[in-house]
Amino acid sequence: MPGPYDLSPEALGELLAGEPRYRTTQVWEGLHRRALRPAEMTDLPRALRDRLESTLPPALSAVARREADAGETVKWLFELNDGARVETVLMAYADRVTVCVSTQAGCAMACQFCATGQSGFQRQMSSGEIVEQVIAAVRQASPRRLSNVVFMGMGEPLANFDSVWAAVTRLHADVGLSARHLTLSTVGMVPGIRRLAAAPLPVNLAVSLHAANDALRDELVPINRRYPLADLAAACAEYVAATRRRLSIEWALIDSVNDRPSDAAELATFARPLGAHVNLIPLNPTPRYPVRGTPPGGVRAFRDRLVDFGVNATVRATRGVEIDAACGQLAAPGRVR
Repeated sequence: MPGPYDLSPEALGELLAGEPRYRTTQVWEGLHRRALRPAEMTDLPRALRDRLESTLPPALSAVARREADAGETVKWLFELNDGARVETVLMAYADRVTVCVSTQAGCAMACQFCATGQSGFQRQMSSGEIVEQVIAAVRQASPRRLSNVVFMGMGEPLANFDSVWAAVTRLHADVGLSARHLTLSTVGMVPGIRRLAAAPLPVNLAVSLHAANDALRDELVPINRRYPLADLAAACAEYVAATRRRLSIEWALIDSVNDRPSDAAELATFARPLGAHVNLIPLNPTPRYPVRGTPPGGVRAFRDRLVDFGVNATVRATRGVEIDAACGQLAAPGRVR
């Protein structure tokens, strides 16, 4: 059964056949702008609320919820209607509230240091399932306003482009989030980057690079064998030229693997022509990749080398490691069959 956020306005209108036409707008705005469950829409007659509550059940059911950082980081384990499971993370900062959403149950990219990649691929998520994660975060963040959505949870967003773009459009037009506060992450799906460059909303793009020579990247990020660095750089240049948005590069620092001076030089050669900003992330631990992240001193040294090469680089503050909510740790254990 499709969830409430997989309905189009036309389908919702059909569901409300026999009601005054303005009811469709009321329910639509209640779901999106006000992030309400049907039972909470007190501007509707009780009988209609009760009917919608039974006919529009959530597509996501929270089966676990964990907190870290004094409650400022919240991770949900959601079960979908077919038993697949995904994880979603809300992070509150002094100046913003961000939710990290999943776009696939599992992931087929097989990046060896990523818990999601280690778990394999189950299925694509629908646009409504993606949007519903954001609505859960809006409700949790209240009375603060959710300001940012990053498509950096489980899955490769650009391998599920149609559903992801439908979710982006819904979040922008109906939930009311600025396109400039929506960020899509990719490990290097070149066709998807080119589609993004031609899309009508100037959303942000973050490329999970992790290596800037093809031999090492082939090992760490297997999709590089299909779309090598030269092709990836060309697609990124198209995106920057079309959107005039600054490209972000994500780099998980792995001790003695991609944190050497030569790695910094190669990264600078890739990033500088694109005017990219580099986010450095010490590798977070995952069960099947025993290599440790770069120690703090090595992280600072790597950043300083990039700055000396003329690259804008910052070290990302890690949140939620103790609840396996940090970058690369989402795995959604315990799928129900």
